[in-house]
Amino acid sequence: MSDKLPTGPVEPGTALGSFDIDDIKRMIPHRYPFLMIDKVVDLVAETSATGIKNVTSNEPHFEGHFPSTPVMPGVLIIEAMAQTAAVVVVATLGEATEGQLVYFMTIDQARFRKPVTPGDQLHLSVVKEQRRLGMWKFRGQATVDGKVVAEAVIGAKIMEG
Repeated sequence: MSDKLPTGPVEPGTALGSFDIDDIKRMIPHRYPFLMIDKVVDLVAETSATGIKNVTSNEPHFEGHFPSTPVMPGVLIIEAMAQTAAVVVVATLGEATEGQLVYFMTIDQARFRKPVTPGDQLHLSVVKEQRRLGMWKFRGQATVDGKVVAEAVIGAKIMEG
């Protein structure tokens, strides 16, 4: 795991900074074409972070959604929020969770406000609302150029792989 991350659990509220794509790949098992975040910034242990997704025209979902007017599917925006939240969980719990699977358990209050298209840069802010019995709940908001494009409350749990 990255030298930036401690080997064990981190005190809640500890600022852990930014994580690049190589750090993210060590932390969560997702890979192209399903790795939906390029960077995580402003990570605070057990609290919050912002994921960055650079939306490009060569992504495979744009071939069929919709070819003449490419729009990033809303479910992939929610997935990008969830991956950002998963990085918060792994960074908080330390090396013991490296590479384990974080499964969606719930998606609530999902709203899609504006389309996301190639050339956009998504900022995926997640804030922990609750942690109980191994279940983490985050409120997520996706923005492009400061405008909200999607939001949801997501629940996830780490499962042994």
